[in-house]
Amino acid sequence: MEVITPQTLSQSTAEVSRSPLAKRLIPCLDIRAGRTVKGVQFGGLRDAGDPVAQARQYAAEGADELVFLDITATADGRAPLLALVRAVAAQLDIPFTVGGGVGSVADAAALLRAGADKVAVNSAALARPALLTELADAFGAQCVVLAIDARQESADVFGGGWQVYTRAGSVPTGRAPLAWAQEAAERGAGEILLTSMTNDGAQTGFALDLTRTVSRGVPVPVIASGGAGTAADFRDVLTVGAADAALAASVFHFGHLRLPALKTYLDAAGICVRLA
Repeated sequence: MEVITPQTLSQSTAEVSRSPLAKRLIPCLDIRAGRTVKGVQFGGLRDAGDPVAQARQYAAEGADELVFLDITATADGRAPLLALVRAVAAQLDIPFTVGGGVGSVADAAALLRAGADKVAVNSAALARPALLTELADAFGAQCVVLAIDARQESADVFGGGWQVYTRAGSVPTGRAPLAWAQEAAERGAGEILLTSMTNDGAQTGFALDLTRTVSRGVPVPVIASGGAGTAADFRDVLTVGAADAALAASVFHFGHLRLPALKTYLDAAGICVRLA
């Protein structure tokens, strides 16, 4: 895996400043029992607010997209909460991705009818990768987001590398993130949502090496997730990490960062973003 250096950061910042495509900032609503929740490394969840009110706020503040993940749907063996998806979608005039419990074309169709623009799949795609092709054939690759949850293992596990996990980050798969992302793109995924479980909720920065490796190894956009704490963290993952978008939860939900100020900061750093 590529090692990040100060020289790499300088070169990547220059590359991004010349890019004609705006980088995206995406708040994430992790949903449990109808409420937004947030924890650290997929555990210790605490209440983070009302998803409908948050959707309205983030759209007004200039979020580029919104992601809604029903984090207990797979474990509960059910589809996402369609009534809540409809209520959130009604607040939005920006792209809206919904995931959690999507296991079939019918599940995805129900979410799109409820107001989603894209559907995110994770555990079901790992169990049956052909699902990605079925979804892309039915709705177009632009509607299909593969969510990857990865953890950096200790030296005696998986060779100390990054391993993909399934079922809300509870079950190791023996798969490497880059190989799985490449296969998913070949099968029809139009975007990768890459979450570092190691960095999740810690607010110490994104997993730059992991993000850069996957971003440069697939032909589709990559959304970086897990670890945002400061405006500089967003700058770094969009430059040195080569991500097309950065997703965060805690820093937005609890008011540590506001989207307008964050976009102003990134614009001043030479990163192309959509300003309000």
